[in-house]
Amino acid sequence: MDSQTVSLVRTTFKAVAAVDDGPERLTRSFYSILFTDYPEARDFFPAAMETQRDRLVRALAYVVDRLEDADTLLPYLAQLGRDHRKYGTQDAHYTAVGNSLIKALRNFAGAEMWTDDVDRAWNVALGVVASAMTGAANADTAPAVWGGTVIETKQVLRNLAVIKLKLNEPMPYTPGQYMSVQIPSRPRMWRYMSPATPASDDLTVEFHVRGVTGGWVSPSMVSHTQVGEEWLLGAPLGSLGVPANPARDMLLIGCGTGIAPLRAQVLAMAEWTTSRRVHMFVGGHHPCDLYDLGMLWDLSMQNPWLTVTAVTENTHNPWWHVAEDYEAVSPGMGTLMTGQIGRVVASLGDWADRDIQIAGAPSMIQTTKFRLMAGGTPVENIRHDPLY
Repeated sequence: MDSQTVSLVRTTFKAVAAVDDGPERLTRSFYSILFTDYPEARDFFPAAMETQRDRLVRALAYVVDRLEDADTLLPYLAQLGRDHRKYGTQDAHYTAVGNSLIKALRNFAGAEMWTDDVDRAWNVALGVVASAMTGAANADTAPAVWGGTVIETKQVLRNLAVIKLKLNEPMPYTPGQYMSVQIPSRPRMWRYMSPATPASDDLTVEFHVRGVTGGWVSPSMVSHTQVGEEWLLGAPLGSLGVPANPARDMLLIGCGTGIAPLRAQVLAMAEWTTSRRVHMFVGGHHPCDLYDLGMLWDLSMQNPWLTVTAVTENTHNPWWHVAEDYEAVSPGMGTLMTGQIGRVVASLGDWADRDIQIAGAPSMIQTTKFRLMAGGTPVENIRHDPLY
């Protein structure tokens, strides 16, 4: 894409985003047009569309911000295309989506903003997106979805469970990646989750799930998952993982169940000899949120290359925490650090010599990244998954 195309697409999208309720109105209009002009497309989507609309606008923003960065954008689109195979998506569906999005944008922008040049620019940009996604999807020979049977579920906190599945066939994911998951009680409501363990020969995979208040899927996962349930899993996604260059040490920063992709990596590294140092910060609002700290601390005792530091924003547990829940501090472990995890990590140095990965809620990732950059950390050293 030339610079004029990128500029026109970006300017139009930012104009939409700047209007009150602009992104929400755009996505509502888009899906209304899509389901009216292509009624067969409705079967691909869940009954409740709130999460889907939010995902669309975030994905659009991610793509628009990276139109000039082919090295980042094209691999992302390729992964997205492979992931969409789980819906049974065909090339014609991408045409339907592109036509509906352009129609929604044109209706929103009006004749004054939506010039012939703008129309051409959006057609070019969406053509690149569709080409990258369909090309990767059509070239993929892996299964479109994997099946998994729940073999163990353990509720370790009131709102958090560890769930283990046995896959029906090997899934070659990289420790640090994530994938979409669908449970039987919530058809077509796919949720992205990171395995907390590396791929294993016995085909087991472990997920750490926190129930989000008001959520459609996660509370059901935490409270109602039964052994024997059959889950579906989409293609592995994401670029987190142990870097190929062993000369650079690692800094891993995770909060809550965001530790899962980082945990999978250190477990994988513990299986082979590594010369790199790894410092892992594990954070939470309360000490009880450090539900897996004991295992990580034990792992650090067995592997001198691994350092684990615990950080909590509060020194006391909430009223609902009971003694039977996981205890945060293992015997022999030092005092917990207190504070917002990004502030704490940034206060300990600029970490300029580290490969840095951040995992957790989008707000935590953004805050931690900005604090590290303000402290002198090069932005190119920092990695995290797309914030949606």
